[in-house]
Amino acid sequence: MPYYVYITTNPAKTVLYIGITNSLPQRMAQHYDNRGTNQTFAGRYFCYNLVYFEEHMDSKTAIARENELKGWTRAKKEALIASENPEWLFLQS
Repeated sequence: MPYYVYITTNPAKTVLYIGITNSLPQRMAQHYDNRGTNQTFAGRYFCYNLVYFEEHMDSKTAIARENELKGWTRAKKEALIASENPEWLFLQS
């Protein structure tokens, strides 16, 4: 079963959220449904627009990558997104 490490942003592209899932469509729907709710970081900051993802074949590798990305600077995260999605288009999951 593949696992996905993904980055979402808010409509203004000012906040980034990094997560992991085994179902991108389901997870993106959850982020969208939670928009504006204060219980979650992604909900509080309206981070429901997918701008980057990568696939991993096992959960341990995906979790390690998620933690690595979370430790990066904003500039490094932006460069990663731009390397695959230069215009920061909102991707379909």
